[in-house]
Amino acid sequence: MQTQAQLLGFLEQIGAAPATLEHRAVFRVGEGEDVKAQLPGAHTKNLFLKDAKGQLWLISAKDTTEVDLKRLPAVIGAARLSFGSAELMESTLGVTPGSVTAFALVNDAERRVRFVLDKALADAATVNFHPLVNTATTALSQAGFRTFLAAVGISPLIVDFESLTLA
Repeated sequence: MQTQAQLLGFLEQIGAAPATLEHRAVFRVGEGEDVKAQLPGAHTKNLFLKDAKGQLWLISAKDTTEVDLKRLPAVIGAARLSFGSAELMESTLGVTPGSVTAFALVNDAERRVRFVLDKALADAATVNFHPLVNTATTALSQAGFRTFLAAVGISPLIVDFESLTLA
């Protein structure tokens, strides 16, 4: 499992041009508004989920996006969704609750997790994610984020959460 330093080095190596701000621990959306104010771009919320058939999902959405977990399965082809355990998150993505992030996909060597990306994030010029820990936030341009996803072999399923359709 990669550390924050290894992830940031990887992002530099692939030309994603990360910009990272160290800050106090932030565990939930709604916390750290003062931190967000220092960082331009779209801020995120990330949900680690497991469906009733055992498929793992990571949803990265804009922090203000409403995610309807009851209606979402029909859109993404999942069974009923529930939150994955902390142990499963740590063994699969190498992060703990409060630190879940799209960047954790770098640790999913077995590609057990399907990635759902909010259209609002896919359209944002700059996106902000925790770099595997919740004591920092890393900003990437959209191009840098796409470079990261390609480098780790992830093709996101993009969902427009406003209309609850695939984008």
